[in-house]
Amino acid sequence: MKLLTLARDLGRRKAREKHSLFVAEGVRSVEELLRSGLQLRGALVAPQLLSAPRGLALRKGLDESGIEVAEVTEKDFRSAAETESPQGVIAIGEMPARSLDTLEIGSVCRLLLLDGVQDPGNVGTILRTAAALGATATIALPGTVDLWNPKVIRSSMGAQFVHAALHAESNETQAFLDRNNIELWVADASGTPVDRDQAPSRLAVAVGNEGSGVSPETRAKARKAISLPITASVESLNVAVAAGIILYELRA
Repeated sequence: MKLLTLARDLGRRKAREKHSLFVAEGVRSVEELLRSGLQLRGALVAPQLLSAPRGLALRKGLDESGIEVAEVTEKDFRSAAETESPQGVIAIGEMPARSLDTLEIGSVCRLLLLDGVQDPGNVGTILRTAAALGATATIALPGTVDLWNPKVIRSSMGAQFVHAALHAESNETQAFLDRNNIELWVADASGTPVDRDQAPSRLAVAVGNEGSGVSPETRAKARKAISLPITASVESLNVAVAAGIILYELRA
């Protein structure tokens, strides 16, 4: 399959899952992908990439990587791009083989569970924050947007290239937590204020859908519900902001 056709196709989740491939668009995302050590299948380059020194340096890096680089017209490039102002580069990467079985859990760990979080921008921000704050892994439960969605990758600036981010079913995740003696907490406005001193050494925290919060199923399995005290004039926090504060407060 030609790289242009493949890049267009990978805009769909079913295609990404079928081929175990994803697309990274934009100079920053492709730079991060090259640095990550993940395998690249190829890249598309349009003339506008070469209009700035950083783009020229990236093109040189792509050539030196030994992958196939297809030069396409700006019109063809836009047919595969998702941004309104494309920067002229899209790379196709191979999804890393991650699962709960591949996670390495030490004596201290912090897992973040995304329970039906659907906004790509929020999920991307959460992934980058989780990586920055040293979370052991981020696990996307059913109903959460695809972690390899191009919009998620742009928002995360490629954090999932190196941060252990993966999808898992709810039951297998709970079995994994039980097997590894990892306590589950959920973020909920009615919970007790978050307190680092009460956190166990092995902890998973679930944050939920932007509108309805964590699912009843996840809530029922949790040992504790925690909250962030905020002023009465504000009803709630954005899920990415809340997740970031919680991870900071509970960092190991």
